[in-house]
Amino acid sequence: MVQKYQSPVRVYKHPFELIMAAYERRFPTCPLIPMFVDSDTVSEFKSEDGAIHVIERRCKLDIDAPRLLKKIAGVDYVYFVQKNSLNSRERTLHIEAHNETFSNRVIIHEHCCYTVHPENEDWTCFEQSASLDIKSFFGFESTVEKIAMKQYTSNIKKGKEIIEYYLRQLEEEGITFVPRWTPPSLQPSSETLSSSKSQATSSAVLVPDAAALKEGLSGEGISSPGPASEPVVGTPDDKLDADYIKRYLGDLTPLQESCLIRLRQWLQETHKGKIPKDEHILRFLRARDFNIDKAREIMCQSLTWRKQHQVDYILDTWTPPQVLQDYYAGGWHHHDKDGRPLYVLRLGQMDTKGLVRALGEEALLRYVLSINEEGLRRCEENTKVFGRPISSWTCLVDLEGLNMRHLWRPGVKALLRIIEVVEANYPETLGRLLILRAPRVFPVLWTLVSPFIDDNTRRKFLIYAGNDYQGPGGLLDYIDKEIIPDFLSGECMCDVPEGGLVPKSLYRTAEELENEDLKLWTETIYQSASVFKGAPHEILIQIVDAASVITWDFDVCKGDIVFNIYHSKRSPQPPKKDALGAHSITSPGGNNVQLIDKVWQLGRDYSTVESPLICKEGESVQGSHVTRWPGFYILQWKFHSMPACSATNLPRVDDVLASLQVSSHKCKVMYYTEVIGSEDFRGSMTSLESSHSGFSQLSAATTSSSQSHSSSMISR
Repeated sequence: MVQKYQSPVRVYKHPFELIMAAYERRFPTCPLIPMFVDSDTVSEFKSEDGAIHVIERRCKLDIDAPRLLKKIAGVDYVYFVQKNSLNSRERTLHIEAHNETFSNRVIIHEHCCYTVHPENEDWTCFEQSASLDIKSFFGFESTVEKIAMKQYTSNIKKGKEIIEYYLRQLEEEGITFVPRWTPPSLQPSSETLSSSKSQATSSAVLVPDAAALKEGLSGEGISSPGPASEPVVGTPDDKLDADYIKRYLGDLTPLQESCLIRLRQWLQETHKGKIPKDEHILRFLRARDFNIDKAREIMCQSLTWRKQHQVDYILDTWTPPQVLQDYYAGGWHHHDKDGRPLYVLRLGQMDTKGLVRALGEEALLRYVLSINEEGLRRCEENTKVFGRPISSWTCLVDLEGLNMRHLWRPGVKALLRIIEVVEANYPETLGRLLILRAPRVFPVLWTLVSPFIDDNTRRKFLIYAGNDYQGPGGLLDYIDKEIIPDFLSGECMCDVPEGGLVPKSLYRTAEELENEDLKLWTETIYQSASVFKGAPHEILIQIVDAASVITWDFDVCKGDIVFNIYHSKRSPQPPKKDALGAHSITSPGGNNVQLIDKVWQLGRDYSTVESPLICKEGESVQGSHVTRWPGFYILQWKFHSMPACSATNLPRVDDVLASLQVSSHKCKVMYYTEVIGSEDFRGSMTSLESSHSGFSQLSAATTSSSQSHSSSMISR
């Protein structure tokens, strides 16, 4: 397996030339890097004007590895080849390095780059990326991989310290300015040089401030992590810098930073800028121990779920029923000692049976979702207030009054459903759960719900029986005395509703609740469809006026599909749903409609108006087509079959594995389409008010397309 690393952007508040002077002091050896024993110059080239300087070195490294492993490998030192290409005219330094020792067994590539800050020419940016591929190593492949990653991450941490060390050394020698390269015919006079040196010295910052607030590629100090201060996503220049990560996301290891950056880049490529904020991406990574593939899978499922049910707009568009406002005994109450928002739930005083009978399971679920969305918003606010990353909240649950009534089967079922949804879509948002005054019946409830709670979440539970919370290690360790609620013998008045029994006059029949539940979760502009091998899903759009614009926005939830657009002058037969019993198609999640009759011929009965688009699982696709003729347009999602190897009729191993991942050759898509007049069209779906698919709460920003759609376009 190939291990990859991608660093954030490191910003030095010094001119490029001064950084280069500090960097060159690392050679031929560097006492700050014990493993770097020595280096020899293999070749060197300088252009006539002095602008280009390419030097290749052979570096000798003493790897910190077990003596037995070195003996088996038969080496004491490892050699690397490093090629540095300095362009003084463009003010860039590119560093390429690869291993010479064991190059047939282990492949290591590293690329580093020093460039001028794009909006502040007196600052310098640094980035690096690397890959490690261990083919074989005497049966010690896993050990060698761990040693290599440990050594590499250790050197990454030292990288900035080393540059800062040599910058201080230069300053002690009185060197705070290095002139820029100029063509030989334009060498500056001594007076000009002295003047520019004076100006640079007065404005230079001698040592980079690692604790500063975000100094991103915009070159401006940022004081808050709100949407306006996020880096603009979806642009080639979008980067995360190291100071921003430390200020708003916390202390991450180099490999954790790399996972965040790589997953973020993947989301930008597949979701065209409509990506969650960095702190939310980080939550999914933490939930899967920074396994990118696992985090990407659950995150794509969550983003699709949010879009389908319009969860991003729940705080703005949904008002809780009065019954919930009066009888749901929970609410936000200040913050804990760590600055986390504090949510208080008086579960023992809440009539769960009455709430379920009066509102139904789905209304309760929606209310809990609104609480979680409010929690995300409060975490952002507290990050600004306390000046440190806060990405989770604390929940205080008072169980006084809990009895067998709370174990009513439909109520427990609703609770398990809520836990399942929250665990899947709000990972790592619970920082601590304080359960107070747990009665004897609590172990019964805990036995029912604990299997549905993730192990990482379960470790955050603190349970106190009776008045134990008042003693050492109790509530005062986590919450300031001034804000302990009055019903827990505290001094602070708590505005959380007291709960109580829901009047039976508010109860509703099972049929009413069923209809209400269905209504809640069908309030979406998106439709779902299943796509099978040999059974595509198709929708018909009739166009009366030429030059209308067909727009679409769809997510590939499962499998890989091919998206096609066809035009026909005559209408197909009335839609018929595929009735393949083997596929177990159910509505609405398994909707499958086929319009193109098998006797129709492409080129005679219908024609292709857009090139087929292959869409991979997890991708979010938006686009539009400007129609040239009136008639009937068919949008088709078709199962994508992996092509066999061209040299043989046998399928490739990758193809077989891919086919096994798609159970019964089934794919799922979730889509939304709209037809608008060309005079109202302002670009692709990403500019149509975020096309109803932006993430208002989770999205850092949404880029607008600047392309003109004079004919047609498919954008991914």
